[in-house]
Amino acid sequence: MGHRGQSASFLLLLLVFLGLSAPTLGRIVKVPAGPLVRVEGTEVRISCNVAQYDGPSEQNFDWEFCTNPAQDCKFLHVVSTWDPSFMSEKYRDRVTRGDIMLKRNSNNAVELVIGSIRTTDQGIYRCTTPSTDSVFYGNYNAVVEVKVIADGLTVTGSKARSASAWNLSEGDSFQLRCSASTNSSEHTHLHVSWEFKNGLVWQEILSLTHEGKFQPGPDYNERYISGYVRLDAMASDIYRLSVSQALPSDEGAYRCRVSEWVKDADGSWQKIQEKSVDVANVVVQPTALGVFITRSNVTVTERDSLDLTCNFTTDRSGIFQAEVTWYYSESPDGPMEDAQILLSADRDSVISDSTLISLSLVDRSSYHLLVRDMSIEDSGYYFCQAALWVPQYNGSWHKVAERTSVPVTVEVTPLEPNYHVFLNASKMPKYSEDPTELECRITEAQNAEANVRYTVSWYYRLPLRSDEVVKDELLATMDADWTLVVGARSKQRAQNGEIIFSKPAMDTFRLRIQWTSEADKGEYYCIISSWSRQRNNSWIKIKDVASMPVSILWSTQDYALTVEAVKLKPFFMAGHTFEMTCKVSSRNIKSPRYSVLITAEKPLNDHSNANGTMRIISLNQDSVVRREDWTDQDRVDGVVLEKVQENEFRYRMYQTQISDAGLYRCVVTAWSPGGGGMWREAVNGLSNPIQIDFQTSGPVFNASVHSDNPTVYRDELVNLLCIITIEGTVLDPDDMSFDVSWFAVRSYAMDRPPVFLASLDRKGIAVQARRNGSSDVSLSRIAPLEFQFRIHGCEDQDFGNHYCVVIPWVRSAAGIWQQEMEVKSKPIFVTVKMDVLNAFKFPLLIGIGLATLIGLLSCLIGYCSSRWCCKKEVQETRRERRRLMSMEMD
Repeated sequence: MGHRGQSASFLLLLLVFLGLSAPTLGRIVKVPAGPLVRVEGTEVRISCNVAQYDGPSEQNFDWEFCTNPAQDCKFLHVVSTWDPSFMSEKYRDRVTRGDIMLKRNSNNAVELVIGSIRTTDQGIYRCTTPSTDSVFYGNYNAVVEVKVIADGLTVTGSKARSASAWNLSEGDSFQLRCSASTNSSEHTHLHVSWEFKNGLVWQEILSLTHEGKFQPGPDYNERYISGYVRLDAMASDIYRLSVSQALPSDEGAYRCRVSEWVKDADGSWQKIQEKSVDVANVVVQPTALGVFITRSNVTVTERDSLDLTCNFTTDRSGIFQAEVTWYYSESPDGPMEDAQILLSADRDSVISDSTLISLSLVDRSSYHLLVRDMSIEDSGYYFCQAALWVPQYNGSWHKVAERTSVPVTVEVTPLEPNYHVFLNASKMPKYSEDPTELECRITEAQNAEANVRYTVSWYYRLPLRSDEVVKDELLATMDADWTLVVGARSKQRAQNGEIIFSKPAMDTFRLRIQWTSEADKGEYYCIISSWSRQRNNSWIKIKDVASMPVSILWSTQDYALTVEAVKLKPFFMAGHTFEMTCKVSSRNIKSPRYSVLITAEKPLNDHSNANGTMRIISLNQDSVVRREDWTDQDRVDGVVLEKVQENEFRYRMYQTQISDAGLYRCVVTAWSPGGGGMWREAVNGLSNPIQIDFQTSGPVFNASVHSDNPTVYRDELVNLLCIITIEGTVLDPDDMSFDVSWFAVRSYAMDRPPVFLASLDRKGIAVQARRNGSSDVSLSRIAPLEFQFRIHGCEDQDFGNHYCVVIPWVRSAAGIWQQEMEVKSKPIFVTVKMDVLNAFKFPLLIGIGLATLIGLLSCLIGYCSSRWCCKKEVQETRRERRRLMSMEMD
């Protein structure tokens, strides 16, 4: 019996435990604790969630409604998450319009949203979740009661002013009123908020919450703590907003927002409705500030004091402090950062210190500036800037206005010294290349102080016609520190020492042109500038005084030069000495010197000079003699040119020859002294010609070219003979000698310049021209009157007209060799042909040989390949050679 009693007790305890723990382990559906009090016409949201369920994570929900909270209430279907046809006919239209809907917040939570609740919506709402559990266990629905009350909230704005008539000045105070009341049947509380908008977003200023607490906005916390922003609940349901010392940031729209709150059954506060009203549109006018200086344009004499006063006016009342700063600028429109600060007085009336500048406070709105010992550099624009500061709620100061006055023009007139400038020419040129010297003097100087110095500027002016504009060119100018800056016209000449700028005395400046040229003719004048030393040791130009111009001119006549050549011996023969003199006369040339050149015009058949005129010998203006084109090595000293007198020169030519025949002249150049010890060419002159003509009855030489075969093939030999013949007097071969030269013209019509090939002079010296091809030439004398010229290995470029030029030399009875007239032969044309057979013979033989060699090599390669590389060994079956066995042995 005892054991059975213990077992029964254990089973009873187990059943009790399971019964108690069953609700906690099954499905749980929750809705808010009721009743829920809501205002008619407002949006209502009722949440419902499920927990501790089995099955899929996303659960479905059904909402039903019953008007009678009694036990036998019949629920009507409202809306479902899984069955579109779940709704009753009564709610179909509202669900279709979206006035009633379900909003899923998560897989296990939804909200029933009623957009505008009606009085007929008051009743019991039941939230049901269809079972997805394996075991039906727990609660599958929950109900909540909703009460709908009438709208009893009234919110009105201030009636004192219109909403658009709040025009304030910065620093003023203003008050806004809002009336809010409710006649709700339930116990509700009001939440009153004042808001401000200066853009798109409303921001909170100060609120009286439904719990009776003051709550400032984030931007107004400090002003609320300091008492500059207040919210007062007054009689007759009036809520007043007070703002002290309005700021420019307070400009904008203001509204009063009131919400009604009720405490739900769970003890939490719930906002059941909200209304707002626009109260005012506040405009905050910035503080008016005017800043001006009592004087407009001021003229101050140097070393005097400048006296200016800065005044300002404002509509600001109450506590404020002024800050004044004086500025100086060189430009009236320059930026503030470029302006120089002179002195300033801050809002505590602390004035910065300066030696020559002082600032004093006349009254609250006037500040006096005094600048002592004014200088030229102090000329410019002066202006003042004023700023107003007011105390803030946190103890700091705020700048409410800042203005700048119109600049005042201050001109400092210098203490100008009185003086005159006199320019005179101490040296005036009479001829070109003469020196010119100008002196610029300061005269009658008055009021000159120790801190004044003088500089000079030199100018040149070219005299023009009356209808043309006169152009002045700067020669040189002097800075305040007496640094000379040379102009472009005289820079190079000043560097060469041709123009000298000097200051011989304190009141004298000098310009010297060492060698005056025609380009220096014109008018010159000087400008004396006076400079004043400033406080910072800089110099400022205060005055310019110009002199009267001085003209540098002299009478100019054209240079004239006459040269006369005289032959001293009218008749002479070859071998004698030729002598002539050149007499020179000139006009309008200062201290001239002469250079002389002797020229000879040879006959046209003389090939020693291409243009027919040969320069023989010259003597320059310094009496230095030079042989020009004289190349006769046998008569190196055969020509002499000497200076007999200052204007007379003599030319001698010893041992004249027939080849010296021609016209001889004196080319004379007159030189005048130039700058820097140099000589300048003035004019050229040409004398009359003196003719040398030899009348002789001696032998006449002729030359001809002969060839047996002038047409050859390439690489063959061309043999040309130059044959000389003599007519008249018969001469001994030992008394004759020849210079033979060979030339070629590479054309058919002789229309190209001749090309020198080779020459053999009378002493047997051969000279060959440099050749580009592979052919070669040789020349020799094979007979007394025959000269041979050979071209070995002819090429195509060796064709053309070939001729020889012969210069005969004859020995006279006195044993002197005389050069005769040059003789030129007629040309002979040399043709070079190409041998076609020989040209193709060797290439053909080489081709046949190479083809044969390649064929034999191919055969050899084929034979070797077939013999060794491609051979296959055939394995034959070996046959056994056995004899047949005899039958007997078998």
